[in-house]
Amino acid sequence: MSKTAIATDSNSGITQSRAKKLGVYVLPMSFYINDKQYREEIDISQKDFYKLISESKTTVATSQPSPDELTSFWLKLLREYDEVVYIPMSSGLSSSCMTATMLAKDFGGRVHVVNNQRISVTQYQSVADAAAMARNGVSGGKIKKKLEEEKLISSIYITVNNLSFLKRGGRVTAAGALIANVMNLKPVLQIQGDKLDAYAKCRGMKSAKQKMLEAMHDDFEGRFKEYVDKGEMALLYSYSDMSDDEVNSWRKDIEASFPKFKLRAEPLSLSIGCHIGPGSLAIACAKITKS
Repeated sequence: MSKTAIATDSNSGITQSRAKKLGVYVLPMSFYINDKQYREEIDISQKDFYKLISESKTTVATSQPSPDELTSFWLKLLREYDEVVYIPMSSGLSSSCMTATMLAKDFGGRVHVVNNQRISVTQYQSVADAAAMARNGVSGGKIKKKLEEEKLISSIYITVNNLSFLKRGGRVTAAGALIANVMNLKPVLQIQGDKLDAYAKCRGMKSAKQKMLEAMHDDFEGRFKEYVDKGEMALLYSYSDMSDDEVNSWRKDIEASFPKFKLRAEPLSLSIGCHIGPGSLAIACAKITKS
């Protein structure tokens, strides 16, 4: 039986300490603040990160792992394992998956790159499911096949507190961001597979939270009903740089709306926080993939 390592990138929201508990490996993503390179959780904390990017003149940019970083990461794992299953962020949101797929061709079938089309907590769910399958002796090739078969059975809704960060990244105009912030408009965005799209505009955070809960109910009562009825859907939530009281309030809202579900939460990764800034909230779901 092959010994299989499960690996991912920090877009999954899995910290280095959590990775050790899960028995998986995480490649830290890089980003640049005022042209200085940082690696998530290695060179900067979440608290310091949001403090830096909140300064108006700060420039922030994300960066995918270099080929050398990625292949060195795999080679280190292959000293101990027979094969690696690598689960990067969605191919629709970054070119890192395509790069990894090309690099894996030089490893003689020992590295399996999963085109998972997930990010954040839904990507986390895939990693956790892959780890469980590996413990049960499922081969790397079969884990990849199973995850890709069920990759689109997931959904994310996220609301952004301040559009200034989307403006910096060119995703909204300066005038649009100013008007939205003055009018207290909170956009709700959705990630379905490999696309990030607008879902709704709400007046105030309370309205945005209610809209996200309604959207998840629609998913659970519609396209995902089969899996919900079988108990095969995980319900997840996430957030960026919020107080414990704010996070707990969001959790209580979800628990009241979905009383039968056990929730899991992780902070949004810093590479996502680069684009949406502090004070954002998300709710997500993903099918629990089993062998």
